[in-house]
Amino acid sequence: MNRPINHTHDPKLRSWIESANDKETDFPIQNLPFGVFSHQNRMGTPHIGVAIGRQILDLFACCQLGLFQELPEPLTLACRSSNLNELMALGTWASSTLRDRLSQLLRLKNSQSPPEANILVPIAEAKLLLPAKIGDYTDFYASIFHATNVGQLFRPDNPLLPNYKYIPVGYHGRASSIVPSGTRIKRPQGQQKNSQESVPTFGDSRFLDYEMEVGFFVSSGNELGRSIAIDQAEEHIFGLCLVNDWSARDIQAWEYQPLGPFLGKSFATTISPWVVTLEALAPFRCPAFVRPEADPKPLKYLSSLLDAQLGGINLTVEVLLSSAQMREQEMLPVSLSKASFQQMYWTIAQMLTHHTSNGCNLRSGDLLASGTVSGAESGSQGSLLEITKRGSQPIKLPTDEMRSFLEDGDRVILRGYCEQKGFARVGFGECRGEIYEDRLSTQTTERVESK
Repeated sequence: MNRPINHTHDPKLRSWIESANDKETDFPIQNLPFGVFSHQNRMGTPHIGVAIGRQILDLFACCQLGLFQELPEPLTLACRSSNLNELMALGTWASSTLRDRLSQLLRLKNSQSPPEANILVPIAEAKLLLPAKIGDYTDFYASIFHATNVGQLFRPDNPLLPNYKYIPVGYHGRASSIVPSGTRIKRPQGQQKNSQESVPTFGDSRFLDYEMEVGFFVSSGNELGRSIAIDQAEEHIFGLCLVNDWSARDIQAWEYQPLGPFLGKSFATTISPWVVTLEALAPFRCPAFVRPEADPKPLKYLSSLLDAQLGGINLTVEVLLSSAQMREQEMLPVSLSKASFQQMYWTIAQMLTHHTSNGCNLRSGDLLASGTVSGAESGSQGSLLEITKRGSQPIKLPTDEMRSFLEDGDRVILRGYCEQKGFARVGFGECRGEIYEDRLSTQTTERVESK
């Protein structure tokens, strides 16, 4: 089910919150993404908020002032919660109904605009938290261009494994190490072994990388043993966010056979704080990626005419890098790559449907991620592994520093936005993290004895 375009998408809408009318804002009145925040200078329970310009609309405060009296009681109770799980669990009708009320409340022509001081918190004065309690996290591998680029580095003659064009490949990630944007990322330690060594060593990862991804949250889940059909898949998706799946390539290379990613991925995953609903993205839906004629058609349970016609999302994602030296010299972050989410080989509906096809139960607040978003063109590769060809072709920063992989002090920033003629620009905000090494760690590099 794709959300229809309605009056909340009207590009002529303006808000009484002046910063929401800036053409460059990520958060115009046509967006209204949900998140969770606490005030930096106050103690108390986190509240659900909606980003609008440079402000956060506090939904708990709105309830206290009686601004949601006409909404169904389950919805108002969910607005008083300290995370989005209850709202997600209510299903798509709830977020759509709330979005409609918020649009009316925030628009300029509303003669009953409430007192700003009681319901608004500047984003700059808020601590942005994880939007939901994430019970489970699954990461896919949905970009054929990323899969091909990486495969060519390790298997030049056969980059894609036989199952890739038939199955949305994924792995079960670590939900406990998902952190909100702005969290500093400690350089992980682990076993590594290069081709010149006879036994592995243990120490700091030197091949630390980012992965530019898009994530989506489950709204209402499914019962154990019951799969979700492809045409109903998007009814179970609340909205999208940005994801940086940090990756220790040296640890990953040694451990991934035969069972796949483990400690090379589980040390941290950063997500952006704002969840952009599928309804807000309705104007930017587009056909799914068109597969080459020679490629196999998806199996029946993954096939849908509607998904083929509107399963894509015209979403641009970009990754930027700022080194410590660049910040000391007051240089702006440099863009490393930019890609389109529309070029993913598998759609979000296909990923969710496949995930439940064996009867696996998804729950409200579960996070699914797309895997690295990469395109076919130069400059659209979503990881340093691809850009530097496994470190063999380092990139030069404006300071003349060279980068094969991430160094301590490097700050990685993901951004995403949707643009379409005739509609307001909708953005995702930032997903950022900075690498540091724990200098106080007593762990030393050691040789792992062979037996």
